Amino acid sequence: MNKLLFLNRLIFTILLLGFLNSAISQTADEGKELFVSKACAACHDRSMTKTLIGPGLAGVESRWEKKEDLYQWIRDSKKLLDAKHPYATQLFEKFNKVQMTPNPALTDKEIASLLLYVNSVAGGGEIAGAGKADPLAIKGKELFQSKACAACHDIKFKAILVGPVLTGVADRWENKKDLYEWIKNPQKLLDAKHPYATQLFAKFNKVPMTPNPTITDEEIDAILAFIANPPAEETATVAGSENPYLQLETTTSATQKSSGGFFSSLTFFVILFVILLGIVLWLALIVARARVTAFRDEFGEEKSVSILSVLFANRTVLKFAIFGFVVFGIYFTAIRGIALGRQQDYQPDQPIIYSHKVHAGDNKIDCSFCHDAARRSKHAMIPPTSTCMKCHQGIKTGTQYGTREIAKVFVSIGFNPVTNQYIENYDKMSNDDIKKIFIEWIKAENKNDAQVAEDQWTNIMTSLTSDIKPNVSGPIPWTRIHNLPDHVYFNHAQHFTVGKIQCQSCHGPIQEMEVVKQFAPLSMGWCVNCHRQTDVKFTENKYYDQYFAKYHEEMKNGTRTGVKVQDIGGLECQKCHY
Repeated sequence: MNKLLFLNRLIFTILLLGFLNSAISQTADEGKELFVSKACAACHDRSMTKTLIGPGLAGVESRWEKKEDLYQWIRDSKKLLDAKHPYATQLFEKFNKVQMTPNPALTDKEIASLLLYVNSVAGGGEIAGAGKADPLAIKGKELFQSKACAACHDIKFKAILVGPVLTGVADRWENKKDLYEWIKNPQKLLDAKHPYATQLFAKFNKVPMTPNPTITDEEIDAILAFIANPPAEETATVAGSENPYLQLETTTSATQKSSGGFFSSLTFFVILFVILLGIVLWLALIVARARVTAFRDEFGEEKSVSILSVLFANRTVLKFAIFGFVVFGIYFTAIRGIALGRQQDYQPDQPIIYSHKVHAGDNKIDCSFCHDAARRSKHAMIPPTSTCMKCHQGIKTGTQYGTREIAKVFVSIGFNPVTNQYIENYDKMSNDDIKKIFIEWIKAENKNDAQVAEDQWTNIMTSLTSDIKPNVSGPIPWTRIHNLPDHVYFNHAQHFTVGKIQCQSCHGPIQEMEVVKQFAPLSMGWCVNCHRQTDVKFTENKYYDQYFAKYHEEMKNGTRTGVKVQDIGGLECQKCHY
Protein backbone atom coordinates (compact mmCIF):
# COMPACT_ATOMS: atom_id res chain seq x y z
CA MET A 1 0.00 0.00 0.00
CA ASN A 2 2.81 2.42 0.94
CA LYS A 3 4.65 1.56 -2.28
CA LEU A 4 1.53 2.26 -4.32
CA LEU A 5 1.02 5.60 -2.55
CA PHE A 6 4.68 6.54 -3.13
CA LEU A 7 4.38 5.58 -6.81
CA ASN A 8 1.24 7.70 -7.21
CA ARG A 9 2.93 10.71 -5.60
CA LEU A 10 6.03 10.26 -7.78
CA ILE A 11 3.90 10.17 -10.95
CA PHE A 12 1.95 13.22 -9.77
CA THR A 13 5.19 15.13 -9.03
CA ILE A 14 6.62 14.27 -12.46
CA LEU A 15 3.42 15.40 -14.18
CA LEU A 16 3.35 18.61 -12.11
CA LEU A 17 6.98 19.41 -12.92
CA GLY A 18 6.32 18.72 -16.59
CA PHE A 19 3.31 21.02 -16.51
CA LEU A 20 5.28 23.77 -14.76
CA ASN A 21 8.17 23.39 -17.19
CA SER A 22 5.73 23.60 -20.09
CA ALA A 23 4.09 26.67 -18.57
CA ILE A 24 7.47 28.33 -17.99
CA SER A 25 8.59 27.55 -21.56
CA GLN A 26 5.36 28.90 -22.90
CA THR A 27 5.77 32.05 -20.81
CA ALA A 28 9.40 32.48 -21.98
CA ASP A 29 8.24 32.03 -25.59
CA GLU A 30 5.66 34.76 -25.03
CA GLY A 31 8.44 36.94 -23.64
CA LYS A 32 10.53 36.28 -26.75
CA GLU A 33 7.63 37.36 -28.98
CA LEU A 34 7.18 40.52 -26.88
CA PHE A 35 10.92 41.23 -27.02
CA VAL A 36 10.64 41.28 -30.81
CA SER A 37 7.21 42.94 -31.21
CA LYS A 38 7.97 45.70 -28.69
CA ALA A 39 11.30 46.40 -30.44
CA CYS A 40 13.35 45.77 -27.29
CA ALA A 41 16.17 44.56 -29.56
CA ALA A 42 16.45 48.07 -31.00
CA CYS A 43 18.15 49.19 -27.77
CA HIS A 44 19.21 45.97 -26.02
CA ASP A 45 21.53 43.17 -27.12
CA ARG A 46 19.74 39.88 -27.88
CA SER A 47 22.41 37.93 -25.98
CA MET A 48 21.56 40.12 -22.95
CA THR A 49 25.25 40.62 -22.17
CA LYS A 50 26.44 43.57 -24.28
CA THR A 51 25.85 47.29 -24.03
CA LEU A 52 24.06 48.91 -26.99
CA ILE A 53 21.87 52.00 -26.63
CA GLY A 54 20.72 50.53 -23.32
CA PRO A 55 22.50 48.20 -20.86
CA GLY A 56 22.85 44.44 -21.11
CA LEU A 57 19.76 42.93 -19.49
CA ALA A 58 21.34 39.92 -17.77
CA GLY A 59 20.64 40.21 -14.05
CA VAL A 60 18.42 43.28 -14.53
CA GLU A 61 15.99 42.26 -11.77
CA SER A 62 18.75 42.07 -9.16
CA ARG A 63 19.83 45.65 -9.96
CA TRP A 64 16.48 47.12 -8.88
CA GLU A 65 15.65 47.19 -5.17
CA LYS A 66 11.90 47.14 -5.79
CA LYS A 67 10.20 45.00 -8.41
CA GLU A 68 7.43 47.58 -8.88
CA ASP A 69 10.02 50.25 -9.75
CA LEU A 70 11.43 48.03 -12.50
CA TYR A 71 7.93 47.46 -13.86
CA GLN A 72 7.26 51.21 -13.75
CA TRP A 73 10.56 51.90 -15.54
CA ILE A 74 9.55 49.54 -18.35
CA ARG A 75 6.10 51.12 -18.67
CA ASP A 76 6.94 54.81 -18.20
CA SER A 77 10.52 55.75 -17.35
CA LYS A 78 9.70 59.47 -17.27
CA LYS A 79 7.57 59.03 -14.17
CA LEU A 80 10.55 57.68 -12.20
CA LEU A 81 12.85 60.36 -13.61
CA ASP A 82 10.43 63.12 -12.60
CA ALA A 83 10.36 61.61 -9.11
CA LYS A 84 14.22 61.64 -9.11
CA HIS A 85 14.41 57.90 -8.47
CA PRO A 86 18.15 57.37 -7.74
CA TYR A 87 18.80 54.27 -9.85
CA ALA A 88 16.58 55.47 -12.71
CA THR A 89 18.43 58.81 -12.71
CA GLN A 90 21.76 56.96 -12.71
CA LEU A 91 20.73 54.89 -15.75
CA PHE A 92 19.47 58.01 -17.54
CA GLU A 93 22.78 59.82 -17.00
CA LYS A 94 24.89 56.79 -17.82
CA PHE A 95 23.23 56.08 -21.17
CA ASN A 96 23.48 59.53 -22.74
CA LYS A 97 20.19 60.80 -21.25
CA VAL A 98 18.16 58.54 -23.53
CA GLN A 99 14.88 57.63 -21.84
CA MET A 100 13.54 54.10 -21.79
CA THR A 101 10.95 53.84 -24.59
CA PRO A 102 7.50 53.92 -22.88
CA ASN A 103 5.34 50.78 -22.99
CA PRO A 104 2.23 51.86 -21.06
CA ALA A 105 0.05 48.99 -22.35
CA LEU A 106 2.27 46.19 -20.99
CA THR A 107 0.64 44.12 -18.25
CA ASP A 108 2.45 42.67 -15.24
CA LYS A 109 2.14 39.21 -16.80
CA GLU A 110 3.74 40.39 -20.05
CA ILE A 111 6.62 42.08 -18.21
CA ALA A 112 7.12 38.89 -16.19
CA SER A 113 7.27 36.93 -19.46
CA LEU A 114 9.83 39.37 -20.84
CA LEU A 115 12.01 39.01 -17.73
CA LEU A 116 11.67 35.22 -17.86
CA TYR A 117 12.86 35.29 -21.48
CA VAL A 118 15.79 37.51 -20.50
CA ASN A 119 16.78 35.05 -17.77
CA SER A 120 16.36 32.06 -20.10
CA VAL A 121 18.81 33.62 -22.58
CA ALA A 122 21.29 35.04 -20.08
CA GLY A 123 21.03 32.19 -17.61
CA GLY A 124 20.40 34.63 -14.77
CA GLY A 125 23.99 35.88 -15.01
CA GLU A 126 25.19 39.35 -14.15
CA ILE A 127 26.84 41.81 -16.50
CA ALA A 128 30.37 42.80 -15.59
CA GLY A 129 30.25 46.38 -14.56
CA ALA A 130 26.43 46.49 -14.52
CA GLY A 131 26.11 46.88 -10.78
CA LYS A 132 25.02 50.09 -9.15
CA ALA A 133 27.51 52.94 -9.25
CA ASP A 134 27.60 56.45 -7.88
CA PRO A 135 25.79 58.74 -10.39
CA LEU A 136 28.24 61.52 -9.46
CA ALA A 137 31.17 59.23 -10.34
CA ILE A 138 29.57 58.40 -13.69
CA LYS A 139 29.23 62.09 -14.47
CA GLY A 140 32.84 62.56 -13.29
CA LYS A 141 34.04 59.94 -15.76
CA GLU A 142 32.36 61.83 -18.61
CA LEU A 143 33.97 65.08 -17.44
CA PHE A 144 37.35 63.37 -17.03
CA GLN A 145 37.26 62.57 -20.75
CA SER A 146 35.53 65.69 -22.08
CA LYS A 147 37.90 68.00 -20.14
CA ALA A 148 40.81 65.99 -21.55
CA CYS A 149 42.15 64.98 -18.12
CA ALA A 150 43.06 61.64 -19.74
CA ALA A 151 45.56 63.44 -21.95
CA CYS A 152 47.90 63.83 -18.96
CA HIS A 153 46.58 61.41 -16.34
CA ASP A 154 46.06 57.65 -16.56
CA ILE A 155 42.29 56.96 -16.56
CA LYS A 156 42.97 53.63 -14.80
CA PHE A 157 44.93 55.48 -12.08
CA LYS A 158 47.91 53.14 -12.30
CA ALA A 159 50.62 54.75 -14.42
CA ILE A 160 52.39 58.12 -14.34
CA LEU A 161 51.93 59.96 -17.64
CA VAL A 162 52.49 63.70 -18.05
CA GLY A 163 50.97 64.23 -14.62
CA PRO A 164 50.85 62.11 -11.45
CA VAL A 165 48.59 59.17 -10.64
CA LEU A 166 45.40 60.73 -9.23
CA THR A 167 44.46 58.08 -6.69
CA GLY A 168 44.14 59.87 -3.33
CA VAL A 169 44.73 63.29 -4.91
CA ALA A 170 42.26 65.04 -2.60
CA ASP A 171 44.16 63.77 0.45
CA ARG A 172 47.48 65.14 -0.84
CA TRP A 173 46.28 68.75 -0.66
CA GLU A 174 45.98 70.29 2.79
CA ASN A 175 43.44 72.84 1.60
CA LYS A 176 40.62 71.71 -0.71
CA LYS A 177 40.29 75.27 -1.98
CA ASP A 178 43.89 75.16 -3.21
CA LEU A 179 43.21 71.93 -5.11
CA TYR A 180 40.25 73.57 -6.85
CA GLU A 181 42.42 76.59 -7.68
CA TRP A 182 45.16 74.32 -9.06
CA ILE A 183 42.66 72.69 -11.40
CA LYS A 184 41.19 76.02 -12.53
CA ASN A 185 44.27 78.27 -12.68
CA PRO A 186 47.55 76.55 -11.70
CA GLN A 187 49.69 79.54 -12.65
CA LYS A 188 48.11 81.56 -9.85
CA LEU A 189 49.38 79.10 -7.22
CA LEU A 190 52.81 78.93 -8.86
CA ASP A 191 53.12 82.72 -8.88
CA ALA A 192 52.20 82.71 -5.17
CA LYS A 193 54.90 80.06 -4.57
CA HIS A 194 52.42 77.61 -3.07
CA PRO A 195 54.71 74.88 -1.60
CA TYR A 196 52.88 71.75 -2.86
CA ALA A 197 52.07 73.31 -6.25
CA THR A 198 55.73 74.30 -6.67
CA GLN A 199 56.81 70.80 -5.69
CA LEU A 200 54.50 69.23 -8.29
CA PHE A 201 55.69 71.68 -10.94
CA ALA A 202 59.35 70.81 -10.30
CA LYS A 203 58.73 67.06 -10.06
CA PHE A 204 56.87 66.80 -13.37
CA ASN A 205 59.42 68.51 -15.62
CA LYS A 206 58.09 72.01 -14.92
CA VAL A 207 54.97 71.30 -16.95
CA PRO A 208 52.11 73.25 -15.36
CA MET A 209 48.63 71.85 -14.95
CA THR A 210 46.54 72.79 -18.02
CA PRO A 211 44.19 75.59 -16.88
CA ASN A 212 40.42 74.96 -16.80
CA PRO A 213 38.98 78.42 -16.04
CA THR A 214 35.40 77.46 -16.99
CA ILE A 215 35.13 74.34 -14.84
CA THR A 216 32.76 74.65 -11.85
CA ASP A 217 33.20 73.41 -8.29
CA GLU A 218 30.37 70.91 -8.88
CA GLU A 219 32.17 69.49 -11.90
CA ILE A 220 35.39 69.17 -9.92
CA ASP A 221 33.44 67.34 -7.20
CA ALA A 222 32.17 64.90 -9.83
CA ILE A 223 35.68 64.27 -11.19
CA LEU A 224 37.02 63.69 -7.66
CA ALA A 225 34.12 61.28 -7.02
CA PHE A 226 35.11 59.36 -10.16
CA ILE A 227 38.74 59.23 -9.02
CA ALA A 228 37.70 58.00 -5.57
CA ASN A 229 35.14 55.46 -6.87
CA PRO A 230 35.55 54.78 -10.60
CA PRO A 231 32.64 52.89 -12.20
CA ALA A 232 33.47 49.43 -13.51
CA GLU A 233 34.51 49.12 -17.13
CA GLU A 234 31.68 48.72 -19.63
CA THR A 235 31.18 45.33 -21.29
CA ALA A 236 31.43 46.84 -24.77
CA THR A 237 35.05 46.64 -25.89
CA VAL A 238 34.87 49.06 -28.82
CA ALA A 239 34.47 52.74 -28.05
CA GLY A 240 31.46 54.07 -29.86
CA SER A 241 29.72 50.66 -30.03
CA GLU A 242 26.70 52.30 -28.42
CA ASN A 243 25.95 53.60 -31.88
CA PRO A 244 23.51 51.10 -33.46
CA TYR A 245 24.62 51.92 -36.98
CA LEU A 246 28.22 51.04 -36.14
CA GLN A 247 26.98 47.68 -34.82
CA LEU A 248 24.99 47.13 -37.99
CA GLU A 249 27.88 48.12 -40.25
CA THR A 250 30.36 45.93 -38.40
CA THR A 251 28.03 42.93 -38.56
CA THR A 252 27.20 43.51 -42.20
CA SER A 253 30.83 43.94 -43.21
CA ALA A 254 31.83 40.79 -41.37
CA THR A 255 29.03 38.83 -43.04
CA GLN A 256 30.03 40.06 -46.47
CA LYS A 257 33.66 39.22 -45.93
CA SER A 258 32.96 35.78 -44.50
CA SER A 259 30.15 34.57 -46.79
CA GLY A 260 29.73 36.74 -49.86
CA GLY A 261 33.11 38.31 -50.40
CA PHE A 262 34.39 35.81 -52.98
CA PHE A 263 31.17 35.78 -55.00
CA SER A 264 31.32 39.54 -55.45
CA SER A 265 35.03 39.64 -56.27
CA LEU A 266 36.78 40.09 -59.61
CA THR A 267 38.29 36.60 -59.33
CA PHE A 268 34.83 35.02 -59.18
CA PHE A 269 33.66 36.81 -62.31
CA VAL A 270 36.83 35.93 -64.22
CA ILE A 271 36.44 32.25 -63.30
CA LEU A 272 32.75 32.37 -64.25
CA PHE A 273 33.61 33.94 -67.61
CA VAL A 274 36.24 31.29 -68.34
CA ILE A 275 33.81 28.47 -67.43
CA LEU A 276 31.07 29.89 -69.63
CA LEU A 277 33.51 30.41 -72.49
CA GLY A 278 34.71 26.80 -72.11
CA ILE A 279 31.12 25.52 -72.25
CA VAL A 280 30.40 27.56 -75.39
CA LEU A 281 33.57 26.26 -77.07
CA TRP A 282 32.77 22.67 -76.11
CA LEU A 283 29.23 22.97 -77.55
CA ALA A 284 30.62 24.65 -80.68
CA LEU A 285 33.13 21.80 -81.08
CA ILE A 286 30.36 19.22 -80.82
CA VAL A 287 28.29 21.07 -83.44
CA ALA A 288 31.34 21.40 -85.73
CA ARG A 289 32.12 17.68 -85.49
CA ALA A 290 28.50 16.84 -86.21
CA ARG A 291 28.68 18.96 -89.36
CA VAL A 292 31.95 17.30 -90.44
CA THR A 293 30.36 13.89 -89.99
CA ALA A 294 27.31 14.96 -92.04
CA PHE A 295 29.62 16.37 -94.78
CA ARG A 296 31.57 13.10 -94.95
CA ASP A 297 28.42 10.97 -95.15
CA GLU A 298 27.02 13.12 -97.96
CA PHE A 299 30.13 13.87 -100.03
CA GLY A 300 32.54 11.19 -98.89
CA GLU A 301 35.25 13.67 -97.96
CA GLU A 302 37.11 13.88 -94.66
CA LYS A 303 37.63 17.21 -92.85
CA SER A 304 39.60 17.91 -89.72
CA VAL A 305 38.18 20.01 -86.90
CA SER A 306 40.05 21.70 -84.04
CA ILE A 307 39.42 24.24 -81.29
CA LEU A 308 41.22 26.91 -83.31
CA SER A 309 39.07 26.35 -86.37
CA VAL A 310 35.95 26.42 -84.22
CA LEU A 311 37.10 29.55 -82.43
CA PHE A 312 38.04 31.62 -85.48
CA ALA A 313 35.78 30.18 -88.21
CA ASN A 314 32.49 29.67 -86.36
CA ARG A 315 30.37 32.80 -86.49
CA THR A 316 28.18 31.69 -83.58
CA VAL A 317 31.20 31.37 -81.31
CA LEU A 318 32.49 34.76 -82.38
CA LYS A 319 29.09 36.34 -81.73
CA PHE A 320 28.90 34.86 -78.22
CA ALA A 321 32.48 35.87 -77.48
CA ILE A 322 31.97 39.44 -78.64
CA PHE A 323 28.69 39.65 -76.68
CA GLY A 324 30.40 38.33 -73.54
CA PHE A 325 33.29 40.77 -73.81
CA VAL A 326 30.89 43.70 -74.30
CA VAL A 327 28.69 42.75 -71.32
CA PHE A 328 31.59 42.13 -68.95
CA GLY A 329 33.41 45.20 -70.23
CA ILE A 330 30.42 47.46 -69.58
CA TYR A 331 29.87 45.89 -66.16
CA PHE A 332 33.46 46.29 -64.96
CA THR A 333 33.74 49.77 -66.46
CA ALA A 334 30.60 50.83 -64.58
CA ILE A 335 31.80 49.25 -61.31
CA ARG A 336 35.20 50.89 -61.57
CA GLY A 337 33.60 54.19 -62.56
CA ILE A 338 31.35 54.21 -59.49
CA ALA A 339 34.37 53.53 -57.25
CA LEU A 340 36.50 56.19 -58.92
CA GLY A 341 38.19 58.40 -56.33
CA ARG A 342 37.23 56.23 -53.37
CA GLN A 343 40.02 55.01 -51.15
CA GLN A 344 38.65 52.58 -48.58
CA ASP A 345 41.52 50.87 -46.70
CA TYR A 346 43.89 53.66 -47.81
CA GLN A 347 46.72 53.56 -45.25
CA PRO A 348 49.63 55.84 -46.17
CA ASP A 349 52.88 56.15 -44.24
CA GLN A 350 53.05 59.33 -42.18
CA PRO A 351 56.10 61.52 -41.43
CA ILE A 352 55.78 60.57 -37.75
CA ILE A 353 54.88 57.05 -36.62
CA TYR A 354 51.84 58.00 -34.55
CA SER A 355 49.85 55.25 -32.83
CA HIS A 356 46.17 55.91 -32.20
CA LYS A 357 46.15 52.66 -30.22
CA VAL A 358 48.59 54.14 -27.70
CA HIS A 359 46.97 57.58 -27.51
CA ALA A 360 43.22 56.93 -27.93
CA GLY A 361 43.24 53.29 -26.83
CA ASP A 362 45.74 52.71 -24.04
CA ASN A 363 45.74 56.28 -22.67
CA LYS A 364 42.03 56.98 -23.37
CA ILE A 365 42.63 60.44 -24.85
CA ASP A 366 39.31 61.69 -26.17
CA CYS A 367 39.21 62.22 -29.95
CA SER A 368 37.91 65.76 -29.56
CA PHE A 369 40.93 66.75 -27.45
CA CYS A 370 43.20 66.52 -30.50
CA HIS A 371 40.59 67.00 -33.25
CA ASP A 372 39.02 69.91 -31.42
CA ALA A 373 37.44 71.46 -34.54
CA ALA A 374 35.08 68.47 -34.94
CA ARG A 375 32.92 69.91 -32.16
CA ARG A 376 32.38 73.28 -33.80
CA SER A 377 33.18 73.26 -37.52
CA LYS A 378 32.81 71.46 -40.82
CA HIS A 379 36.28 69.87 -40.63
CA ALA A 380 37.76 67.81 -37.80
CA MET A 381 41.20 69.14 -38.85
CA ILE A 382 44.64 67.67 -38.38
CA PRO A 383 45.81 68.76 -34.90
CA PRO A 384 48.46 71.48 -34.83
CA THR A 385 51.81 70.60 -33.28
CA SER A 386 50.98 72.85 -30.32
CA THR A 387 48.30 70.31 -29.36
CA CYS A 388 50.94 67.56 -29.26
CA MET A 389 53.04 69.77 -26.97
CA LYS A 390 50.31 69.88 -24.31
CA CYS A 391 51.45 66.39 -23.39
CA HIS A 392 54.94 66.14 -24.83
CA GLN A 393 56.40 68.97 -22.82
CA GLY A 394 56.49 66.29 -20.15
CA ILE A 395 56.72 63.08 -22.21
CA LYS A 396 60.03 63.27 -24.07
CA THR A 397 60.68 59.65 -24.93
CA GLY A 398 58.28 57.08 -26.34
CA THR A 399 57.74 53.53 -25.09
CA GLN A 400 58.34 52.03 -28.57
CA TYR A 401 60.71 54.35 -30.42
CA GLY A 402 62.40 56.34 -27.65
CA THR A 403 63.40 59.79 -28.94
CA ARG A 404 63.16 58.94 -32.65
CA GLU A 405 59.56 60.04 -33.31
CA ILE A 406 58.95 62.53 -30.48
CA ALA A 407 62.10 64.43 -31.51
CA LYS A 408 60.36 65.26 -34.81
CA VAL A 409 57.62 67.06 -32.85
CA PHE A 410 60.21 69.13 -30.94
CA VAL A 411 62.21 69.91 -34.09
CA SER A 412 59.14 70.99 -36.08
CA ILE A 413 57.88 73.46 -33.46
CA GLY A 414 61.24 74.56 -31.98
CA PHE A 415 60.98 73.21 -28.42
CA ASN A 416 64.27 72.64 -26.64
CA PRO A 417 63.77 69.52 -24.45
CA VAL A 418 66.86 70.34 -22.39
CA THR A 419 65.77 73.81 -21.26
CA ASN A 420 62.02 73.14 -21.59
CA GLN A 421 61.74 76.40 -23.51
CA TYR A 422 60.68 77.35 -27.02
CA ILE A 423 63.63 78.61 -29.08
CA GLU A 424 63.53 82.31 -30.04
CA ASN A 425 63.65 83.25 -33.74
CA TYR A 426 63.46 79.55 -34.54
CA ASP A 427 61.90 80.07 -37.98
CA LYS A 428 65.00 82.01 -39.08
CA MET A 429 67.48 79.28 -38.10
CA SER A 430 69.15 77.01 -40.67
CA ASN A 431 68.89 73.22 -40.56
CA ASP A 432 72.54 72.97 -39.47
CA ASP A 433 72.00 75.33 -36.53
CA ILE A 434 68.91 73.39 -35.50
CA LYS A 435 70.83 70.12 -35.73
CA LYS A 436 73.45 71.41 -33.24
CA ILE A 437 70.71 72.02 -30.67
CA PHE A 438 68.96 68.66 -30.95
CA ILE A 439 71.76 66.23 -31.84
CA GLU A 440 73.35 66.47 -28.39
CA TRP A 441 70.02 65.84 -26.62
CA ILE A 442 69.28 62.81 -28.83
CA LYS A 443 72.78 61.49 -28.19
CA ALA A 444 72.47 61.95 -24.42
CA GLU A 445 69.08 60.17 -24.33
CA ASN A 446 70.56 57.21 -26.26
CA LYS A 447 73.52 56.32 -24.05
CA ASN A 448 75.82 58.80 -25.83
CA ASP A 449 75.65 56.76 -29.03
CA ALA A 450 76.71 59.20 -31.76
CA GLN A 451 75.70 56.86 -34.58
CA VAL A 452 72.13 56.52 -33.25
CA ALA A 453 71.94 60.31 -32.99
CA GLU A 454 73.11 60.75 -36.60
CA ASP A 455 70.66 58.11 -37.87
CA GLN A 456 67.78 59.75 -36.04
CA TRP A 457 68.68 63.17 -37.42
CA THR A 458 68.77 61.71 -40.96
CA ASN A 459 65.30 60.30 -40.31
CA ILE A 460 64.14 63.73 -39.07
CA MET A 461 65.41 65.39 -42.24
CA THR A 462 63.70 62.78 -44.45
CA SER A 463 60.40 63.08 -42.59
CA LEU A 464 60.15 66.86 -42.18
CA THR A 465 61.65 68.17 -45.44
CA SER A 466 60.77 67.88 -49.11
CA ASP A 467 61.30 69.67 -52.42
CA ILE A 468 58.70 72.27 -51.45
CA LYS A 469 59.65 72.38 -47.74
CA PRO A 470 63.45 72.53 -47.38
CA ASN A 471 63.49 73.42 -43.66
CA VAL A 472 62.80 71.05 -40.78
CA SER A 473 61.05 73.82 -38.86
CA GLY A 474 57.40 74.47 -39.54
CA PRO A 475 54.22 72.36 -39.72
CA ILE A 476 54.50 68.58 -39.88
CA PRO A 477 53.60 67.42 -43.42
CA TRP A 478 50.91 64.88 -42.48
CA THR A 479 49.25 62.95 -45.31
CA ARG A 480 45.49 63.37 -45.44
CA ILE A 481 43.58 60.06 -45.39
CA HIS A 482 39.85 60.89 -45.49
CA ASN A 483 38.86 63.13 -48.36
CA LEU A 484 35.36 63.60 -49.79
CA PRO A 485 34.76 64.91 -53.34
CA ASP A 486 34.42 68.68 -53.71
CA HIS A 487 30.71 68.41 -54.60
CA VAL A 488 29.87 66.75 -51.26
CA TYR A 489 29.09 68.78 -48.14
CA PHE A 490 29.74 67.11 -44.77
CA ASN A 491 29.74 68.89 -41.43
CA HIS A 492 31.52 67.27 -38.48
CA ALA A 493 29.84 69.51 -35.89
CA GLN A 494 26.36 68.57 -37.15
CA HIS A 495 27.11 64.89 -36.64
CA PHE A 496 29.38 64.98 -33.58
CA THR A 497 27.89 67.80 -31.48
CA VAL A 498 24.25 67.80 -32.57
CA GLY A 499 23.80 64.20 -33.66
CA LYS A 500 26.01 62.75 -30.89
CA ILE A 501 27.50 60.30 -33.42
CA GLN A 502 30.64 58.58 -32.17
CA CYS A 503 33.81 59.02 -34.24
CA GLN A 504 34.09 55.24 -34.58
CA SER A 505 30.80 55.10 -36.51
CA CYS A 506 32.59 56.43 -39.61
CA HIS A 507 36.26 55.94 -38.78
CA GLY A 508 36.02 52.42 -37.33
CA PRO A 509 37.79 51.20 -34.16
CA ILE A 510 40.33 54.02 -34.35
CA GLN A 511 41.49 53.32 -30.80
CA GLU A 512 42.81 49.93 -31.98
CA MET A 513 44.76 51.20 -35.01
CA GLU A 514 48.53 51.48 -34.91
CA VAL A 515 48.40 53.07 -38.37
CA VAL A 516 45.18 54.81 -39.37
CA LYS A 517 43.36 53.74 -42.51
CA GLN A 518 40.07 54.75 -44.14
CA PHE A 519 37.68 52.30 -42.53
CA ALA A 520 34.38 53.00 -44.32
CA PRO A 521 33.76 53.44 -48.06
CA LEU A 522 32.34 56.96 -47.46
CA SER A 523 30.20 56.43 -50.57
CA MET A 524 26.83 58.02 -51.22
CA GLY A 525 25.03 54.70 -50.65
CA TRP A 526 26.83 54.20 -47.35
CA CYS A 527 25.78 57.66 -46.13
CA VAL A 528 22.19 57.24 -47.33
CA ASN A 529 21.83 53.89 -45.56
CA CYS A 530 23.09 55.48 -42.35
CA HIS A 531 20.48 58.24 -42.64
CA ARG A 532 17.78 55.62 -43.13
CA GLN A 533 18.75 53.57 -40.09
CA THR A 534 20.15 56.01 -37.52
CA ASP A 535 17.93 57.54 -34.85
CA VAL A 536 18.23 61.29 -34.28
CA LYS A 537 19.00 62.33 -30.71
CA PHE A 538 15.64 64.05 -30.77
CA THR A 539 14.73 64.46 -27.12
CA GLU A 540 16.82 66.45 -24.64
CA ASN A 541 18.40 68.21 -27.63
CA LYS A 542 17.93 71.98 -27.85
CA TYR A 543 18.78 71.94 -31.54
CA TYR A 544 15.43 70.29 -32.28
CA ASP A 545 13.30 72.01 -29.62
CA GLN A 546 11.76 74.48 -32.08
CA TYR A 547 11.41 72.08 -35.02
CA PHE A 548 9.14 69.20 -35.98
CA ALA A 549 6.40 69.84 -33.40
CA LYS A 550 4.43 66.93 -34.84
CA TYR A 551 7.21 64.48 -33.99
CA HIS A 552 7.54 65.89 -30.46
CA GLU A 553 3.83 65.33 -29.92
CA GLU A 554 3.98 61.80 -31.33
CA MET A 555 6.95 60.99 -29.08
CA LYS A 556 5.03 62.22 -26.03
CA ASN A 557 1.88 60.22 -26.70
CA GLY A 558 3.81 57.08 -27.59
CA THR A 559 2.72 56.76 -31.23
CA ARG A 560 6.32 57.29 -32.33
CA THR A 561 9.30 55.62 -30.67
CA GLY A 562 12.02 57.42 -32.57
CA VAL A 563 12.94 59.79 -35.37
CA LYS A 564 15.27 58.67 -38.15
CA VAL A 565 17.55 61.07 -40.02
CA GLN A 566 15.50 60.48 -43.16
CA ASP A 567 12.38 61.74 -41.31
CA ILE A 568 13.91 65.21 -40.98
CA GLY A 569 15.09 65.56 -44.56
CA GLY A 570 18.25 63.45 -44.39
CA LEU A 571 17.65 61.99 -47.86
CA GLU A 572 17.08 65.29 -49.66
CA CYS A 573 19.69 65.80 -52.39
CA GLN A 574 20.35 69.45 -51.56
CA LYS A 575 21.35 68.60 -47.99
CA CYS A 576 24.69 67.30 -49.26
CA HIS A 577 24.77 68.59 -52.86
CA TYR A 578 23.53 72.17 -52.71
